[in-house]
Amino acid sequence: MVVALIIACEVGFWVLLALGLGARYLLKWRRTSVVLLLCEPVLELVLFAVTAYDLKNGAEPGWEHGLAALYIGYTVAYGHYTIRWLDGHAAHRLAGGPPPRKPPRHGLPRAAHEGRMWLRTVVGAAVASTLLLAAVWYVGDDGDPSTLEACQGTVLKVVAIHGLIALTYLVRPKKAPALKPADTLAAEEKEGTRR
Repeated sequence: MVVALIIACEVGFWVLLALGLGARYLLKWRRTSVVLLLCEPVLELVLFAVTAYDLKNGAEPGWEHGLAALYIGYTVAYGHYTIRWLDGHAAHRLAGGPPPRKPPRHGLPRAAHEGRMWLRTVVGAAVASTLLLAAVWYVGDDGDPSTLEACQGTVLKVVAIHGLIALTYLVRPKKAPALKPADTLAAEEKEGTRR
């Protein structure tokens, strides 16, 4: 039941997001758009309540309960970021807004961007770990919390791996390509138009 609800929450997230952005940019219903986008956190609250109810009714703690905690943590950390990113693209494509800013590709600005993304992962991991710890306490001696504790280990591994990846951008920043002289660029553009 919990896995089906996680899938329903993910589908609901994207449906609400599409409806909210469509209402905002296609129908010009700004208030309706805000209401639809504010319904997004309700999905996580429902998932949290159903997971707690499932454990309360004596369900054996399993990987699906851990997955629910991970999903909620991910949504808390990356949900607003995803909505803002897609809102920028929708404004550009549907309302003639400026193209959204892309993340930096080179040097220390890229390393700073990757560091900020890693901090989002840390926030998501903290939320998921807190929920998992609360579930372990909630279950108490009535069940075997080893699966939930294993999920906490998975959370720590994800944070460590993402941290190492982000660190590589700082230790060995990707260098920007060398700028070519104007005459070389003009020749390449001319060659490109012939093909």
